[in-house]
Amino acid sequence: MIYTLNCVGAPYLAGHPLIMGILNYTEDSFYEGSRLHSDNQVVEKAVKMANEGADIIDIGGQSTRPGSIRIDAQTEIKKIQHLIGSLKKETGKLISIDTYHSEVAKAAVDSGADIINDISGGMMDENMISEVGKLHVPYICMHMRGTPENMQQLTVYDDILKELLNYFIERIEKCRQSGIHNVIIDPGFGFAKTREQNFFLIKHLSTFKILQKPILVGVSRKSTIYKTLGITANEALNGTTVLNTLALENGADILRVHDVKEAAEAVKLWMEAAKC
Repeated sequence: MIYTLNCVGAPYLAGHPLIMGILNYTEDSFYEGSRLHSDNQVVEKAVKMANEGADIIDIGGQSTRPGSIRIDAQTEIKKIQHLIGSLKKETGKLISIDTYHSEVAKAAVDSGADIINDISGGMMDENMISEVGKLHVPYICMHMRGTPENMQQLTVYDDILKELLNYFIERIEKCRQSGIHNVIIDPGFGFAKTREQNFFLIKHLSTFKILQKPILVGVSRKSTIYKTLGITANEALNGTTVLNTLALENGADILRVHDVKEAAEAVKLWMEAAKC
């Protein structure tokens, strides 16, 4: 899908699948190798990702793994707001803020962030969607049930595709009414989903094309991979590349990854094959 992201009035044309690099400025993200512990580490990692082919740098100040403990908006702002300018300057890439707090979203955009990435689709902060509408930035709307603390107890669906489509139709309309014109949808792999459901969603990812919105896929090093293979998250890079390639084949427009170089290579090879 060719689409334009209007980031505070500055258009960004996406003519190929984009790579979003994950910056976890946290102490307890599920993949230990992704945890960053200082401002310098965050900026250095972002520069490395930019050099390896990232189109978007996605920074988050708190973990949203299953069972993670929330931190408040002010703590999150204090952790990440001062870094936005440096990330923009040093990488020259779009900067996304991974948060479900509307206050954090506003603080980040005021500091130069381009995109809001919300795991809750506006369900954990009733002010989020209206705030993003005022900020005039693209909004990544993910599907999740419950919260990170209890989502893995909420995995029973009558028809998972139908339920996710209905959810996105409702959320997209709410976004439209609030003035959000760039919505990116994320099925939420691993968020209130079993391993089997995650594989099913990858297989049927093209179904979401009916919504005519860019599709983001975030499966990087997740338990769907490492539990299926009987390995650890540290060993799940090869499996991540396999699922990313399947996602590309089934319509993914953005890959959210820990390992940018490998994802960029997968995109390049997939695009070459698609020309034939």
